[in-house]
Amino acid sequence: MDKKFYDDNCFYIQKKRWGTYQSYYPDGKGIITALTEEEVLKSTRWYLKKLQEGFEETKTYSTKDNYKL
Repeated sequence: MDKKFYDDNCFYIQKKRWGTYQSYYPDGKGIITALTEEEVLKSTRWYLKKLQEGFEETKTYSTKDNYKL
């Protein structure tokens, strides 16, 4: 399986033998797995951007009975 590098060699994508695609850091550590190459490319770019910029804070909602959602 050949490696397709993207975004100045920040990561590469390989097709797995069972038909899924996975992105990896250049050192071989896995990042994202998806069903299509386009989805793994889009998801990996989003994930790496959020690692640099920071993820948004999550919100917690409560009901009138004080259950957390």
